Amino acid sequence: MKLKPPPNPDPDRPDLSSIYSFLQSSQMNNDSTKKRRRKTTDDSDAGVPPGKQGKMKDLKGIITTISLLEQQERVSNDDTSFAEEKQSQTTKTKAMLDYYSDLQGYYSEVEESESVKRKRSRNAASVAAAAAGDVSENKGAKGGNGSGSGQHRRLWVKDRSKAWWDECNQPDFPEEEFKKAFRMGKATFDLICDELNSAIAKEDTTLRNAIPVRQRVAVCLWRLATGDPLRLVSKRFGLGISTCHKLVLEVCSAIRIVLMPKYLNWPEDGVLRKVKDEFKSISGIPNVVGSMYTTHIPIIAPKISVAAYFNKRHTERNQKTSYSITVQGVVNPKGVFTDVCIGWPGSMPDDQVLEKSALHQRAGNGLLKGVWIVGSSGYPLLDWVLVPYTQQHLTWTQHAFNEKIGEIQIVSKDAFARLKGRWLCLQKRTEVKLQDLPVVLGACCVLHNICELRNEEIEPELRIELVDDEMVPEVALRSQSSMKARDAIAHNLLHHGLAGTSFL
Repeated sequence: MKLKPPPNPDPDRPDLSSIYSFLQSSQMNNDSTKKRRRKTTDDSDAGVPPGKQGKMKDLKGIITTISLLEQQERVSNDDTSFAEEKQSQTTKTKAMLDYYSDLQGYYSEVEESESVKRKRSRNAASVAAAAAGDVSENKGAKGGNGSGSGQHRRLWVKDRSKAWWDECNQPDFPEEEFKKAFRMGKATFDLICDELNSAIAKEDTTLRNAIPVRQRVAVCLWRLATGDPLRLVSKRFGLGISTCHKLVLEVCSAIRIVLMPKYLNWPEDGVLRKVKDEFKSISGIPNVVGSMYTTHIPIIAPKISVAAYFNKRHTERNQKTSYSITVQGVVNPKGVFTDVCIGWPGSMPDDQVLEKSALHQRAGNGLLKGVWIVGSSGYPLLDWVLVPYTQQHLTWTQHAFNEKIGEIQIVSKDAFARLKGRWLCLQKRTEVKLQDLPVVLGACCVLHNICELRNEEIEPELRIELVDDEMVPEVALRSQSSMKARDAIAHNLLHHGLAGTSFL
């Protein structure tokens, strides 16, 4: 049965015929639903008068139509509001991006303008400083006294007192006081400055004057001679702490590069003959070209390989934890170093240090064939290393040999005592980094040689007595031919009346 739309008696009332057609088509598409609805409608309309049934159907259709319209309108409103909200968010995002872009451009312009202003101010300050310097120099030239009026304090340099160094640098400063401060006389000091001038001289800049070469050398020598902390060196010379530290390393590096090849080298053949004769006159032992000794330099506990630098013997003797590095040196009869090996850890015994040295490699290449280097009982007996007898129950001949060889050993030990006494930084745990220590220690050895060659006497109060424990190597005899040669030397010393008799 098809539903017929009721007539529209009121022209102002909306025409619902299209809605009824829509409802009718939907009911035809679902037969089962229509049957259930029809059955339910028949059951619910049972007992209802026929006149009212048409009105109820009309009312239900109207209600259904109104609900569909409301739902459709709600969906349409949601779509519209979502689109509007999305468009609003897009507009806000674009506005924010434009704002931040404009803000970044503004700050970039501000930074550029500030940079230009700073650059202009620096240029203006430089020009003003240069102009002030020219004016002061002109005034000094007109007044005839340029030393006082030509000085111009730079704008950013801290004013420190240099009175002590200015007094030491005067020509009339007492020689003894100068030597006490720098461990050498003025002539030797001037020699070192002249030798290092090309390596350490700096040029003046617009904002500051360069530190003179004499002051650079003086800072380094004072630091090595006294071992004072850098803050005290800074106050003494009127310089910054970091500047003093930098000067010490620069001058020591220049000494090692420029002066070491000239003042610390292995003697040539002509010089070696004189060295042999001098050592023979001391002990009667022939063909000796050097006296060898190894000492320890205390250091602060390193951050890496701590166990390698731990000095067990010094720790046990001093009852204080000690760390050190070694310095092995060979000297001639005058106590001048001819070979040094610096920087091996303090836990290594003397024989291992010797095996690591360039001297051992040189001997392995045959450059020390037929000559002797005298060492202590801490070294092994080699084809080129002569050491005393160490076994128990020595014979008279062996005792006499040890006494004579001890006279050669004392030469190197005294040389190291003067080295450490002259440069007190070698007796203290220094602030220098471990990797920079070989440069500083090498410079001390070169300066020692210069002082010894120029007969710079060390003050009596600076003399010290070395205490370095000697450990007999596990394998002390490493050459059968050297054992026979040593026995022959001992026999000749005794039977030619050259051996000592103090052991008696």
